[in-house]
Amino acid sequence: MSTARAERLVNLVLCLLSTRQYLTAERIRGIVPGYADAASDEAFFRMFERDKTELRELGIPLETGKNSTFDAIDGYRIARRDYELGEVDLEPDETAAVALAVRLWDSPEFTGQARGALLKLRAAGVEVDQSAPAASVQPRVRVEPAFAPLLAAAQNGMSVRFDYRKPNSSAAQGQTARNVEPWGVVSWRGRWYVVGYDRDRTAPRCFRLSRIVGQVSTDTAARTNRPDGVNLLEMVAGTGDTEPTPSSTATVWVADGRAAGVRRSGQVVERREVAGTPGDIVHLEFRHVERLAGWLTGFGPDVLVLDPDVLAKTVHERLLVAAGLGDQR
Repeated sequence: MSTARAERLVNLVLCLLSTRQYLTAERIRGIVPGYADAASDEAFFRMFERDKTELRELGIPLETGKNSTFDAIDGYRIARRDYELGEVDLEPDETAAVALAVRLWDSPEFTGQARGALLKLRAAGVEVDQSAPAASVQPRVRVEPAFAPLLAAAQNGMSVRFDYRKPNSSAAQGQTARNVEPWGVVSWRGRWYVVGYDRDRTAPRCFRLSRIVGQVSTDTAARTNRPDGVNLLEMVAGTGDTEPTPSSTATVWVADGRAAGVRRSGQVVERREVAGTPGDIVHLEFRHVERLAGWLTGFGPDVLVLDPDVLAKTVHERLLVAAGLGDQR
């Protein structure tokens, strides 16, 4: 993305956040720097349509509507309740867990990111008590030397080559050279694996990082693409040959000013009050009930599952367990 376009998108977001009214495209053209440079009306509308698409792909909740029934043209705005991060409110034991996580990673790739997250929490007014008993624990999640180059290759779509040791053999014996298109790096039962396409064997394969011998070399000229619908964890667990779970739609209610991530992940279809509290009805696409239930449970009373019934019951049971009223087995 060019610098000029990036600046225009930032200015567009600031403009739409600063108003409660819907602004028409022509009004936006006169306010946001960059649009006045369009050579014609047609060029401006093409530019504006691209920018709207870009914002929506970034997850920014761009609303369309009219200020009154007398308006003939739709306008645009960004509702702060959907855009801004909700208030960060952690319990003492939760802040202790954050402090523990910062000290967890024994890897330079993650240490800086964990400390940065801690600083952001403190900047938001959350006091993280590192003197709590849990924070005195000294765990470590160690990653293999091959972790960083394999993760970078998977993220950048590049092929890799490495020597791989067979199970129950020494580092000097039983080694074979592998040419792999890595799709990702995952952890399974305390061990790290790289999953990808083995070019020599012309089939998907999983490789334990602790069995990689020596350096991982990257082929920048050999570009790779991860196939759609691949579940890396299932492949490592030995269930990658199962048919993908069909997609379903969940209907949930979200309280105003809460759970902005739920709105961004789904589609707001209508307004509705629940027990006198205003909110939105959101449709969410999902494949696994347990995964979605675990995520929605974290929002507590701010999200209510209306359909399907199996998801609503699963979330309800998890909330009971969290409140100490359910079976925790």
